[in-house]
Amino acid sequence: MKRNSSPLRASVIFVSLLLLLTLAPLATAQSDLPRQTVAITYPLDQTVSVRFRGTTRFPRLSGDAKIRRGGRRGTRVELNIDNMPRALELGGVYTTYVLWAISPEGRVDNLGEIKRSGSVVVDTKIDVTTPLQTFALIVTAEPHFLVRGPSRLVILENLPPAAAEVATINVQYLGNTSDYFRDPGVPEMADRDYLKTPVSLLGARQAINLARYAGAERDAPDELQEAEAQIQQAEAAWRARQPESEIDILSRRATSAGAKAEEMAESRKASRLRREEVARRDAAVREAETTAATAEQQIQELRGELQNEQRSRELAERDAANATRQLSDLRSEVARLRDELQAVRAEGNDARIKLARIEGERSAEEARRTSAQRTEQLRANFAILKQTLARFGKVSETSRGLVLSMPETLWTNGRASNLSAASLAKLEQLAALLANNPDYQIVIESFTDDRGDQGALQTLTQERAQALADRFVSAGIDSQRIQATGMGSANPVASNARANTRTRNRRTEITLVPMVGESTAGTQ
Repeated sequence: MKRNSSPLRASVIFVSLLLLLTLAPLATAQSDLPRQTVAITYPLDQTVSVRFRGTTRFPRLSGDAKIRRGGRRGTRVELNIDNMPRALELGGVYTTYVLWAISPEGRVDNLGEIKRSGSVVVDTKIDVTTPLQTFALIVTAEPHFLVRGPSRLVILENLPPAAAEVATINVQYLGNTSDYFRDPGVPEMADRDYLKTPVSLLGARQAINLARYAGAERDAPDELQEAEAQIQQAEAAWRARQPESEIDILSRRATSAGAKAEEMAESRKASRLRREEVARRDAAVREAETTAATAEQQIQELRGELQNEQRSRELAERDAANATRQLSDLRSEVARLRDELQAVRAEGNDARIKLARIEGERSAEEARRTSAQRTEQLRANFAILKQTLARFGKVSETSRGLVLSMPETLWTNGRASNLSAASLAKLEQLAALLANNPDYQIVIESFTDDRGDQGALQTLTQERAQALADRFVSAGIDSQRIQATGMGSANPVASNARANTRTRNRRTEITLVPMVGESTAGTQ
């Protein structure tokens, strides 16, 4: 076989590498999603021209075919494809292309290998025959030409014919889903010198690789040995630079032997698994029979034990009858004593119930009296508390209780949560007043105007309310009495449209809520 190192050869190598970089990522992007194409019903003794298009992964590929169905002779397909790269440049396990016919029922027919001519660009013609009448045509990349089902790497699909009178039907198909197209452990091609090794030899190598993957070393060793001997002859012919036609013949024999080894391995593996399953079932039956015999022996032993137990039970029943009579007399005596005890308990329960009722009435009366005293005391102190609170800000009465509204001067500026130095002394006096009135819940609510981000205003008012609450707790007020809430710009008491009225909305309200059942709001 001659090898060329001319400038033309260098240009061919460059174009091949460019196609490899362009198409290899597309090959790895294949998925197992079902595909759909068109099956055509070919009329008898009539030639139909059909166009082919590349799939979305190979949009620039195209081709055409002439199909003629000739009765018993089957349907003849003459196919032309342009500008296809070498299959092995797509990566993975692919070395060649195969034309497939797919019937609407899902039957697939390997119509034959599409051979390249030249180093990069092909003008391939294939003349094959199929017994099918209605079928779709697709072209796929395959590991070798004798595969039994299409791979997932679909290159071309036929289009509907231009002739409107030709019947068509949609066909869905999915490529080969056997494990060696999915398993990352399947070896890549052994020879990476794509431009030197004949395609048929690469396919033979891959056929033997797939046979090994299918388990031929275990289930079809003789067939695998024959295939390895065949490929050794092809490899020797390649190394000896014999004519490529001779290498092609030897490689195809090796591919056929490898495909046979793969098929036999799969068939024998299935048979072996069935035999192992039958052996497991037989072992299970034998184990069940042994278990049944053991169970029968155990049943006999249990029957003997049961007879002994029955005799022992008869003796025990006679003894029990005597004991029953004695027990009956004792039960009668116990029943009499129980009746007497029940009467005494009933009298004691009545006495305890009366005592509990008296204690409950007395406790309830004391609680009512205490509550009334607290209410009277709150009423008496209400006016004084209201008057005292007026020294710290504006005081009003609501349904909740007394509301002390304090101005913005509590804080160092209009957007700060730090208490001003001038307000600290005043707050100490207010905290002392609130501590001396423990019968009120303290609700602190801080408000501001609507100028600025609402989230920031909410955070500002919450920090102000919490700062005032912390000040009261540090002054000795129980934290359980205090509830601090930032209200943001909610509930304005004046318009926010003018600066002189917005200051009224920047306020802090302290509501004193009585902690007794009767509210003192409105009492003078």
